Amino acid sequence: MTLAGLSLRDLEYVVAVAELRHFGRAAERCAVSQPSLSAQIRKLEETLGLALFERTSRKVLLTPRGEPIVAQARIVLDEAHRLMALADGSDGRLTGRLRLAAIHTLGPYLFPHILPPLRSAWPDLTLTLSEGRTDALLEELRDGRIDAVLLALPVESDGLVAEPLFFEPFLLAHPVGHRLCGTPGLSLGDLDAGELLLLEEGHCLRDQALAACGLTARGGGVHATGLETLRHMVAAGAGCTLMPLLAAQGVDGKAADVGGLVEYRPFDGGKPPGRVVGLVWRASDPRGRGLRELADLLRRGAPAGTEPLLSQKVD
Repeated sequence: MTLAGLSLRDLEYVVAVAELRHFGRAAERCAVSQPSLSAQIRKLEETLGLALFERTSRKVLLTPRGEPIVAQARIVLDEAHRLMALADGSDGRLTGRLRLAAIHTLGPYLFPHILPPLRSAWPDLTLTLSEGRTDALLEELRDGRIDAVLLALPVESDGLVAEPLFFEPFLLAHPVGHRLCGTPGLSLGDLDAGELLLLEEGHCLRDQALAACGLTARGGGVHATGLETLRHMVAAGAGCTLMPLLAAQGVDGKAADVGGLVEYRPFDGGKPPGRVVGLVWRASDPRGRGLRELADLLRRGAPAGTEPLLSQKVD
């Protein structure tokens, strides 16, 4: 086998299919027709002498032998991007494509806020957005499937750069007419742990809410799969929850009160419960300078009601 049968473009096709598990969507991402993409992957499989994908009428799966090939293809493409960055004299600036992800409890509420200034600062940047849970996104980041992640700090940062952006306070979301409606000087001690609604396990916001309330676990009760379901559970009168400020404001910046059924109240006195939102990327990324510039841009434009944080290492 020689290198004559390999091309970076073919590797991009393979990685796209592996990530999207769909030949049609992979072809759209790569701006090529599906027949051309399929033909090139077939040709590459023949060159390698193995099947990379298991094709069925309903889905596309990586074969056991294809998994390490795709992992290595990502490394090759990452190094190729490094080479191009050196060749075009970009000196670490943001160029080409940026695959930016965010945790589920942040992305829908922060993306609308940051996209206008981001597009204005880097109009030629090809931007791909995605969402997920913290652990899965960090795995994708380390594997090179995404380039940067917006999430709650701290995180295990071995091989990663974590830049804090702003502190986002939590508000208490409770049904209108709830016993806490008229409580002066609202504090976490006023909450009844038995009526605290949480996200299901796997969401970092669940752990943050438990920690803020001084709880280590919660048996029984009803858990929500996402923030919007959690909000509607509050509107239905099932209990109270801690809601991040941006989610309480909703995607349009107005209070997401579910037709007037949900009320939001800040906590009084001292530092309120909340989370540090940060931008994380691989320390090996050649565009480190540009990613720090992105972090600075997001920090300077921190949403109203949040507290911008100085650039520093978060332990």
